[in-house]
Amino acid sequence: MRRLRLWVDGAHDAPANMARDAALLERAEAGMLGGTLLRLFTFSPPGITLGRGQDPATELDAAAVERDGVRWAVRPTGGRAIWHEEEWTFSLVTSLGPDGWATSPAEAYERTGRLFAAALARLGVPADLSPGSARGPGAPRAALGAAPPCFASTARHELVAEGRKLAGIAQRAVRGALLQQGSLLLGDAHAKLAMYLRVPVAERERLRESWRGSAATAGRWLAGDASLARLAGAIESELGETCERYEPQPTDRLGGPGLPRPSG
Repeated sequence: MRRLRLWVDGAHDAPANMARDAALLERAEAGMLGGTLLRLFTFSPPGITLGRGQDPATELDAAAVERDGVRWAVRPTGGRAIWHEEEWTFSLVTSLGPDGWATSPAEAYERTGRLFAAALARLGVPADLSPGSARGPGAPRAALGAAPPCFASTARHELVAEGRKLAGIAQRAVRGALLQQGSLLLGDAHAKLAMYLRVPVAERERLRESWRGSAATAGRWLAGDASLARLAGAIESELGETCERYEPQPTDRLGGPGLPRPSG
């Protein structure tokens, strides 16, 4: 397996973040990524992403989104809606095979979960891999068609802390390439999603409180330092010599500035 390149990419809005990941997946499909790239980022301003199989007209309250100027985008991966704020977000792009992160999507899912659980443990966060669970409380599908959010249920190899969901991971495999996208909660702002889903207004505060209670957040174990640099340092410590920093050059372009050129 080649070395993992770690890119601390900083903050972007929802469309820009999803465009970056889509472009990286295209490069991996074309065999031009040059190994495995792990991108760490956040959302500024906060925004919403939907899974690629979701219909925005069904899921979102368009009037509320427009009124508040919420930036949103559809992810290249599956899964359900997420409000991105107070979180560490990551994407891992690789080829599937002996030169990539794993030989199959299932193996990659578990390996990524174990990497982040170990890195979080270095920071004092008691994260574990989940065996999976049924849908959590507060699912509003019967109301107007909106699905329950990502953090209302837990899939196998996602992360939990003290029995509650801490991180969600979705993935997409195409033509020997793999993209994983993950959100790791630092606070309970994820529950703001209830204000923008297509559910009755009278139900929104109840759902918001329910989702706050059903998820874990890492912030209380981090002693006030929730920087991407701190997470990056923990990942580097866990991977050792198999990890190297990636620093894009101003001339590196692929669907936007700051995206990797082929290497290796």
